[in-house]
Amino acid sequence: MDPGCHRQLLLDALAKEGLKTGDIDYVFISHYHPDHCTLMGIFENATVFDSIQYQKGPTGGETKEFLPDTDIQIIKTPGHSPEHASLLVPTTKGKILIAADVFWWAEREEQKVDITKHDDFASDQKTLQLSRSHVLKIADYIIPGHGRPFSPK
Repeated sequence: MDPGCHRQLLLDALAKEGLKTGDIDYVFISHYHPDHCTLMGIFENATVFDSIQYQKGPTGGETKEFLPDTDIQIIKTPGHSPEHASLLVPTTKGKILIAADVFWWAEREEQKVDITKHDDFASDQKTLQLSRSHVLKIADYIIPGHGRPFSPK
C-alpha cells in the first residue's frame, strides 16, 4: 500500500524482505498525494488498485469490496481527500487498519488521537472526522500514514 515517493528507500525495504519490484502482485493507493503514490508504476507485474478502480497494463475495471483472492477489505475513508481509502486486514491478533492519512502526525509532533484534529491538507474536515470515528470503532490496531501504529482501544 502506498509505495511513496523515495525510490531508493522503497527498493532497500523490498531487498530487506528478499523481494524485487516484479514480485509484487497488488499495489493499493489510498489517495493521490505525491508522497503516497509517486512510485505506483514501479511494480511491473502488479495490478494497481484504488477505492474506485484497478488497472493492470491496458486492462482495468471497478474495484470491489475486497482485494481479489484475499480477505483484505477496502474501507472508504474520505475527508483527507475525496477518494481516500484504507485497508482492513484480519489477523489472528485482531483487525489491522492500514489507514494512510486518516490519521497522520508531522515529524516530532506529539501523537495524540483526536478525531477533531485539523488536517491542513483535508478536502473535507467534517467528513474526515466521520472517517476517523468509524475506523476507531472497527480496528483493533491502526497504522497511520505518518506516525507510529496505535491501538484505539
